[in-house]
Amino acid sequence: MSNILDAIVNIVKSKSFITNTQPIGNNKINDQGTPLESYIKDAFAGTLKSTESERLLKYSHCFSYSGNKNNPPDIIMKNGDAIEIKKIESSSTSLALNSSYPKTKLYASDAMLTNACKTCEDWSEKDVLYIIGNGKTGQALTQLWMVYGDCYAAEKNIYEKIKTTISTGIHTIPNVEFIKTNELGKVNKVDPLGITDLRIRGMWHIAHPNKVFSYLTTAQKATFKLNCLMLKDKFNSFDEASQHRLTLLLETIPTFSMKPVQIKNPNNPAQLLNAIFMEYYHHE
Repeated sequence: MSNILDAIVNIVKSKSFITNTQPIGNNKINDQGTPLESYIKDAFAGTLKSTESERLLKYSHCFSYSGNKNNPPDIIMKNGDAIEIKKIESSSTSLALNSSYPKTKLYASDAMLTNACKTCEDWSEKDVLYIIGNGKTGQALTQLWMVYGDCYAAEKNIYEKIKTTISTGIHTIPNVEFIKTNELGKVNKVDPLGITDLRIRGMWHIAHPNKVFSYLTTAQKATFKLNCLMLKDKFNSFDEASQHRLTLLLETIPTFSMKPVQIKNPNNPAQLLNAIFMEYYHHE
């Protein structure tokens, strides 16, 4: 099965950084990521230069789930990772995660998931891979970050504690009608006439990896940059064939590099974690 190492090899060898043309639809916030999602699917499936019929066939072999705009994740690899894809123009802008807080793992018991996602294969938890693309709509990507949640986000109880405290506090308001919801809260009949409702949503944001991992990146100008970060144990979990393809890439592409690094533990920055960091620069 394909994995992130194969996707990196496919991107670097193809030298294709175009994420299609214009997004389709009226919801600009949701739709701006659609071309990038297609590009990422092609990178993982090895179909960056394939016909549409070839894509459909390989997608079915590579992915067990392809999400919708309102529920995480965007993609699930067959027997592999859950992928969240974010597209923004500026690398200095925080990422909007909306009602879903940052995750190190995706659990099948998560109430935010659709039934199709929960039953796409026999699974209970998956590693979460965040992929962040920078570039203007309809133009080539200028940067792509691939970072695993356990390098980037804290344990779920950190976020759940905040969410639960807010939700519990809201429910202490007297003389209002609360409705069961997966969000922070929903209140019906707020006013004496009973004609006003209130929907309370969490809007989570997280700093861009450029800011979080500024101590890892190299300040080098390029038309396209690819950065990838994962824990050493995660890298070692991939099959030897995928690791070998990456080694061949290191031997043939001088602007691609891979090195062991130590990163701050998201749960305790005083501790360091062993990780693998990859960089690729493309010049016109």
